[in-house]
Amino acid sequence: MQESKQAQAITVLGAGAWGTAVAISLAARHDVLLWGRNPAQMAAAAAARENVDYLPGHPLPATLRVGADVEAAIDHVTGAAAAAAGATPLLIAACPVAGLRPLLQQLKGKRIPNIVWLCKGFEYDTGLLPHQVVREVLGDEIEGAALSGPSFAQEVARGLPCALTVASTSAALRERVVGLVHGGSTRVYACDDLVGVEVGGAVKNILAIATGTADGLGLGLNARAALITRGLAEITRLGTALGGHAGTFMGLTGMGDLILTCTGDLSRNRRVGLALAQGKPLDAIVRELGHVAEGVPCAKAVRELAHKLGVDMPITDAVAGVLFDGDSAVDMVGKLLARDPRNELA
Repeated sequence: MQESKQAQAITVLGAGAWGTAVAISLAARHDVLLWGRNPAQMAAAAAARENVDYLPGHPLPATLRVGADVEAAIDHVTGAAAAAAGATPLLIAACPVAGLRPLLQQLKGKRIPNIVWLCKGFEYDTGLLPHQVVREVLGDEIEGAALSGPSFAQEVARGLPCALTVASTSAALRERVVGLVHGGSTRVYACDDLVGVEVGGAVKNILAIATGTADGLGLGLNARAALITRGLAEITRLGTALGGHAGTFMGLTGMGDLILTCTGDLSRNRRVGLALAQGKPLDAIVRELGHVAEGVPCAKAVRELAHKLGVDMPITDAVAGVLFDGDSAVDMVGKLLARDPRNELA
């Protein structure tokens, strides 16, 4: 599909690194408002034209509006000005998984046009995927979509090439997202497999911790390749058990995101693994990171879900053992190597 030629109203709710990067990218072609919940942070970003806290070194375009007034942010895509312009508005939730439900609660009862979420993971307390959280809070009346894929915020903010997938049960919303987001250095593909796209985006973070740990222990490139490949098998087993399509995991939001997160030096979850290999305690690692590493809480949620479903996920189990059970990084490797041989395709 061709990109939208007319500038449209888009609000990005969430001014972390990824939300800011998406807003910067879209502001080159659309009328974008970036909302953050911290008034002081947003005032500083507006004054400096840079999100110093979460994406330093990447200037905010002059056309990008920023603010902390959620009502104004929603009005940007629902108000009279947008309607008069004949706009095709888009509302993007760019918060971590833990912040999705509270953000949606702020939107409940408001006349929002749609909701597209960027978060990757399972909700920690409930084990729900993002689309299930959206349905619980907003119901089935609001069209929703997941926008996911191999993407580092710093590279998107720099305008480097990136390919993403939008997943939704609504063909109309898939078309709308492709029309608005596809263009410039960003390609957007569409599919209807919400479960597969979300599972791939969630579990790859756990596997990035595993590969970072292996790299930190100096286990070599052979071990890294084995972890990525067998990790993809784990993602596929869980995803298909939840109703996802096997083919989805060979695409951008499966294999693509897995390779990037496991090998890229910008990956927060990979950095967690590297630090675990050095023997650092988890609390110190998370504190030093300064950003959310979704693989940490996701490992606990996925381990519990896999056990409940009877899905074999040995790498996830081993990572969760290091994160939550007091195992060492060396213990993790030992557990994986001590497993009995099996048919690779079983």
